Amino acid sequence: MEKILKPASGWSMLALCLVLFFGGIALIMAKIIVAGAVSVFLAVTIIAPGFIGIEPNSTRVLTLFGAYIGSAKDSGFFYVNPFYTKKKVSIRAVTLDVPVIKVNDKQGNPIMIGAVVVYRVSDTFKAAFAVEHYPEFVKIQSEAAVRKLAGMYSYDNLEDEEATVTLRTNSDEVNHELAREISERLEIAGIEVIEARINHLAYSTEIAGAMLQRQQATAIVAARSKIVEGAVGMVEMALEHLSQKAIVELDEEKKAAMVSNLLVVLCGDRNAQPVVNTGTLHQ
Repeated sequence: MEKILKPASGWSMLALCLVLFFGGIALIMAKIIVAGAVSVFLAVTIIAPGFIGIEPNSTRVLTLFGAYIGSAKDSGFFYVNPFYTKKKVSIRAVTLDVPVIKVNDKQGNPIMIGAVVVYRVSDTFKAAFAVEHYPEFVKIQSEAAVRKLAGMYSYDNLEDEEATVTLRTNSDEVNHELAREISERLEIAGIEVIEARINHLAYSTEIAGAMLQRQQATAIVAARSKIVEGAVGMVEMALEHLSQKAIVELDEEKKAAMVSNLLVVLCGDRNAQPVVNTGTLHQ
């Protein structure tokens, strides 16, 4: 458990250290060598090691002969027991770029995925003593979380039509799940996850071409469906108007021919070529 330590100001001890040091030098010059040497020895080897300077958003984890004493988080110039071991732990926000890795999504398709994780130390005791080297721990666990996340969702819903959340289309939900997964893994090290999001997502090179063709085919089919739906409505409207205004009487065979011609014109991907019929419908 983290304990917050409030160390004493170092300025008064600095003044004492300077007095002992320069006083010792003066005694040595005055041929009082033993007293001068003792004074300099106390200033350099006993008092001086107790000074610590702490930058903003930085801490010192203090231990005495292996026992945890506390964590000094206030910035400034302080003095502590010179026998304390002082370990620096930064509490600044750190951005980790998880390298792009090749994994399989829920459907087994190989994909390339990468992420960005922003974190900081929230418990200096855990960060210093619960894991060996917490930056490396964060990197490995974040990569493991990304691998797990990729296996939980499909890349898109082309193969899994019932999927409500996919890696490609539901970034907010996926990023929230990624942050939760990483937070659980890093709790043991006293790490707080500020943000986690996917910054790279693509099919692996060996299937990227095939998947692109599939996406294009799906888009073409969807567009054609809309065109056919609209064409049928226009044909229905044309027949209805002709019937209401009694412009021409059409039997079932002529209606079928008209519907066929209109659908060809409306659904074709080329401009219609007019044909002049100088005979009857059957010639």
